[in-house]
Amino acid sequence: MDFNQGCVSYRSMPFWCVGSPLSDPFGGAVLSRFDSLEIAKIIAWAGREGYIEATSYHDDDLVPWDPEHPEDDLDPSSPAGRKLREIKAVLDDAGVKVHASICSLHGNRLFRDGGLCNPDPAIRRLAAQKVERTLRIGQFFGAKYYVYWVARDGFEVPVVTKWEQVYEWLAEGLNHVTDYIRERNMTNYVGATVEPKPNEPRGQMFLPTSGHAAGFICGKLKEPDFWGVNPELLQHESMALMNACMTVAYLCSMNKLKFLHFGSQIKAQFDNDFPPLIGPEGLKETVMMFEALNRIGWKGAVEFDCHMLRAEGNPEDETGCRKQFIIDCVTALSMALKLAERIETPAAYASQSAADLAGIRQMCALDDIDPRR
Repeated sequence: MDFNQGCVSYRSMPFWCVGSPLSDPFGGAVLSRFDSLEIAKIIAWAGREGYIEATSYHDDDLVPWDPEHPEDDLDPSSPAGRKLREIKAVLDDAGVKVHASICSLHGNRLFRDGGLCNPDPAIRRLAAQKVERTLRIGQFFGAKYYVYWVARDGFEVPVVTKWEQVYEWLAEGLNHVTDYIRERNMTNYVGATVEPKPNEPRGQMFLPTSGHAAGFICGKLKEPDFWGVNPELLQHESMALMNACMTVAYLCSMNKLKFLHFGSQIKAQFDNDFPPLIGPEGLKETVMMFEALNRIGWKGAVEFDCHMLRAEGNPEDETGCRKQFIIDCVTALSMALKLAERIETPAAYASQSAADLAGIRQMCALDDIDPRR
């Protein structure tokens, strides 16, 4: 059963969001690292309660990766094979679908200088094998999308960066995704996406914004229609001082907005990954983003890509605080959709500022404002 409210067809809560132990560069984990099967059970609970319809994962969120055994998922008797079947049974029992399969090319130290764009061809081959394994896992779960997050494909030192090769390497890596999907007849995949980010964990990323990602897809990939962009809004685009309304409108104009990654952000800061609407700013921009999507006529999935505030982690109730985080995220989405529905595009207005204020009044249901004494 889908969600189908406003422009949102269904909601997805990924493994990495629920499983985050809330560590940061200045402090260790607040929560324990739950086993992937335990995370699956929390996600299944959310599905049964009607909070979400789908989930996603990085391959490493589910089962460890061993570069010495890159095809362990094909062996039903392997630890990976057994764990994947257990997770699928839990999700299937709750009716939770898998939205996207994402290859982690950022966690293992082998990829410290990049995955698909690593200057070492041996590391690029390992990355390609890891992508293949992630695609097979996605086929097993019936995932709709494959996602390339830019991860560590970026640079700090321009003088040693292979500018004449990095974008060719990236095109080769992403074209291999579609080639492998076709060769293996992976009909579960309806598309693939690029998730851009301006910086972090690298100093600069090779595809920093949605505009860069869309341009790369259209100019460099063999199957550009299969590929789209899943912008992380407000976080990644706000880190580069981009506006969410402009981002979604631009991507829709190019037919490249496959789905949204959703959270909140303080502009120009590091990746806050706040839950939606949480924090000192972002309410108006978030609501106007959904108002713009309503006006454009887009409809698609919203996937949460955030974590609870570090201060909210409760070591005394690690499952309970994770469940509350899910409730807070889906509540924020429903609030934003309801607020967006209140706003009407004015047919006439005294000034653009007056039109903006009228929209805010509609959003906040302020019908009795009289500025006179």
